[in-house]
Formats: sequence, structure tokens, C-alpha cells
Amino acid sequence: MDIRNCVKCGKIYNYINGIPMCPTCKSHLEDQFQVTKKYIRDNPSATIVQISEECEVPIKLIHQWIREERLIFSKDSQIGIECEICGSSIRTGRFCDVCKHDLHNNLDDALKKQTFVEELSKRREENKMWYLDRK
Repeated sequence: MDIRNCVKCGKIYNYINGIPMCPTCKSHLEDQFQVTKKYIRDNPSATIVQISEECEVPIKLIHQWIREERLIFSKDSQIGIECEICGSSIRTGRFCDVCKHDLHNNLDDALKKQTFVEELSKRREENKMWYLDRK
């Protein structure tokens, strides 16, 4: 059993996984998210400052929901955040499409190289000459 203090209210609770928050605070946070999401749906041209003020949610939390891909804005929206790699404007997530593609290719290449090195090492082991130890 993992007992922790909630990062928001300080209450002791049984931690299972995710954000170290008690169930009451998690529920309140989810309610805030739903209110924010509905406001954005009803007011697609609103700015982040307007959303923050109307929904009584910190701008930092809105940015977090965008990074987590829980909030996605339309192409018409003036709301955007910066790609963490190149800084270009994106509507959701952490990376733009170009950087996602580059990351995928780099990881794929690294995996192929690792597989090749393992296969080469395996072949070398099989082709070694073995000597019997005579005493």
C-alpha cells in the first residue's frame, strides 16, 4: 500500500498511479477540464486568456492539457503552442509533424542499427574456434 499526501490539498490518500492527487482533487480537476472543453467548443475564437478567465483555470493548466493532447484547437483558432524542438506553432501535443517524423526516423534507424549489431555479434560468436582444455 502506497500512502501519500495530495499535492493540491495535502490530504493523505492511497496512491495508485498517475498524478499524486487525492480522488477528490482529481475529480475537481476533471470537472474543470470538462467546463473548459465545453467553453472552447461554444467559443472557438476565444483566446487562452479569455478561456482562463471565464473558466477560472490557470493558463499553465490549459497549456498542460494542450501538451497532453486533451485539448485540440481548430485550424481557424488563434491559439497555438510552440513545438518543443523547433519552436513552430502547433495546435496540440509536444512536437510539430516534421519533428515527429524526424524523431520516428531517428528511433527507427537506432533500432535497426541495434538489431544489426546484435545479429553481427551473434554471428561472430558462432564462428569462433573453440579449444578443449586438456590437463
